Amino acid sequence: MGEFVCRVADANGRVFSHVEAAGSLAEARQKLVERGLFVYSVDPRSSLLGALSRRRSERQIGGSDFLILNQQFNTLIKAGLPILRALDLLADRATSPKLRPILSKVRDRVREGKSLSEAISEAGVFSKVYATAILAGEKSGNLSGVLDYYIAYQKVSTGVKKKILATLVYPILLITVATIIVTYLVTFVIPKFALLYRDLNVELPGPTQFLIALTVDYRYIVIGVIALLFLSVFGVLLWSRTEEGGEAFDRLKFRIPVIGDTLLKFQVAQFSRTLATLLTGGTPLVAGLQTASDAITSKLIRSTVTQATQMVREGESLHSALASKGTMPELALDMIEVGESSGALAPMLTSVAEFYEEEVGVRLSALVAVIEPVILIFMGLLVAFILISLYLPIFSFSLTGTAK
Repeated sequence: MGEFVCRVADANGRVFSHVEAAGSLAEARQKLVERGLFVYSVDPRSSLLGALSRRRSERQIGGSDFLILNQQFNTLIKAGLPILRALDLLADRATSPKLRPILSKVRDRVREGKSLSEAISEAGVFSKVYATAILAGEKSGNLSGVLDYYIAYQKVSTGVKKKILATLVYPILLITVATIIVTYLVTFVIPKFALLYRDLNVELPGPTQFLIALTVDYRYIVIGVIALLFLSVFGVLLWSRTEEGGEAFDRLKFRIPVIGDTLLKFQVAQFSRTLATLLTGGTPLVAGLQTASDAITSKLIRSTVTQATQMVREGESLHSALASKGTMPELALDMIEVGESSGALAPMLTSVAEFYEEEVGVRLSALVAVIEPVILIFMGLLVAFILISLYLPIFSFSLTGTAK
């Protein structure tokens, strides 16, 4: 008899975690279904391998492929085709070949009598935000409208991520090329010059002695220090994957001048965009908060939202619940308060997301504009120091020979 961590929703739309004792995953799922619960996921308790496997499988669906799939599916539904017939067509003619077997499994589950949201959840490769949005569309009878909202959400989210990646490509390329050049010089060029100068048995200038001592005489010590630094960074990253470590690491990260504030606002924008999409699609606030928290990568912000979810369930307003930990930006809290007071929470959350997405984009462009020349200057000076230090003895020989 094993234990399984289950994410479920009750008839009132409340989403929560539950530990179920059962002999197998299928048995645990069956027990939950018999109690009238909607099952999001069932995973073996403390299974790191299972979690990694799920993440890998989720990455099989790319942003563009998934967007096209939803657009095609929504078009077929708007044309009046039944869901099962639309799934038949997509399973045979989906743009991405890797999506076809997944869609076939979803179609088979729907044919067996399960709802579309249940089939999508059981497939294990779709996000919880998507499964919840489909569930809200089924309950409201407006699946096509909910898909419209979700497609708009996908377009904006994918666009923001692509913009960020495009902005970071050039700095990463600069660092990579410069690292390769310096590594080549240190590994192959400097040792040959060191051997040449030792054979000549001449006195070397200070910069040349320092360079040779650092890269040849004490090479293994330097490599050991670098390896220790990498291990320390790796250890910190592992620690940051725990709940306590992740929250502490996020607090430190968000306090970094300029960069920390930008990272925080990106997380808030992602949360606001997700929650606005769910609320617009008809998902209740508590269920929407629970699902939106699962889409947040920052453990600190996720913890804040999880705590706020419980407080909202107990009757607290959303803005005061989110303000309880002091991590959310004041402007976002003020706008959420206005949205709650005016009864337009979803549009206000969309405004929060748009505002912060634009600010993150502007700040990121400004940071890259500063970082690029800094990287160029630093790496140029480093390579110049290496080359000058290597050829300085030769220049000294030439000057000495000319003087004589």
